[in-house]
Amino acid sequence: MTIFTRIIKGEIPSYKVAEDDRYYAFLDINPIKKGHTLVIPKLPEPEADYIFDLEDELLGGMMVFAKKVAAGIKAATGCKRVGVAVLGMEVNHVHIHLIPLDSERDMLFTNPKLQLPASEMAEIANSIAQAIDPV
Repeated sequence: MTIFTRIIKGEIPSYKVAEDDRYYAFLDINPIKKGHTLVIPKLPEPEADYIFDLEDELLGGMMVFAKKVAAGIKAATGCKRVGVAVLGMEVNHVHIHLIPLDSERDMLFTNPKLQLPASEMAEIANSIAQAIDPV
């Protein structure tokens, strides 16, 4: 079982920004920019770790879900765009990185990782969640 499956099951805490019956989005705990979010599918075990191994419907739905999350990130952070990256090397569970961009340099994974206090992470997650689905 991957760490992402454990997050989905609530065994490991996360800063959730969105969820439906097939996908889950939460803040990266080692972000390269404030608002850096991961989108993952809820997969049966063993989890797929390569995005192009997903069935077409699941992959397409994941991108539509990511689009909704990206709109929330853009609204909450005020960034110019939201970049998309699929690396898949760090956790063996399909995932998409959504990163707020004000320049192309913001997308460099060699940039220093931010160390944000829990209160700030919670505030960022809440602002994105509210931008996605205002109450």
